[in-house]
Amino acid sequence: MSQVLALIGLGNPGPQYAATRHNAGAWLVDAVAREARVELRPEKKFLGLYAKARLGDTQLHLLNPTTFMNRSGAAVAALCQFFKLAPEELLVAHDELDLPAGQARYKTGGGHGGHNGLRDTISALGNQKQFHRLRIGIGHPGESHQVVNYVLNRPGKAEQAAIDAALDECLATLPLGLAGNWPRAMQRLHSVK
Repeated sequence: MSQVLALIGLGNPGPQYAATRHNAGAWLVDAVAREARVELRPEKKFLGLYAKARLGDTQLHLLNPTTFMNRSGAAVAALCQFFKLAPEELLVAHDELDLPAGQARYKTGGGHGGHNGLRDTISALGNQKQFHRLRIGIGHPGESHQVVNYVLNRPGKAEQAAIDAALDECLATLPLGLAGNWPRAMQRLHSVK
């Protein structure tokens, strides 16, 4: 993985969505901001909540778009244009139906897998897919027609505890990756059961 300079957490804006599964990516950015003792503040030019944080030796742009999930790309593109960031310098955190709650995985490139936030981000980046992703497992409801309702609802207590534990592991491995040791960060995160 190349040097990551920005962490973007996908989600939906507003208090009615804040605790829903679809906001798992935004939860990670919130956790990084708390860890770095910085406050995410509204920034109109980036269409989101923004802060600059220091993690280890890395200066990192943090962004939670305040567009709806299916318009996330506008915020990502605005951040990239302003700071002249290449897609390879982005780490996009998002909820992942294909991983159970409690698991998270780093990945570079690939398609959108039906995820509307990733679909719009890929489109806004001129169909460049080589940005890094942090996939945060939320589990799957079992039937495809239940997905929309599932992602827009809150996880149960045990499920939330599992997601929170995965977010803690993401927080623990992120500095390793940002320091250039992505293989070790991946090995540690991907070995968590």
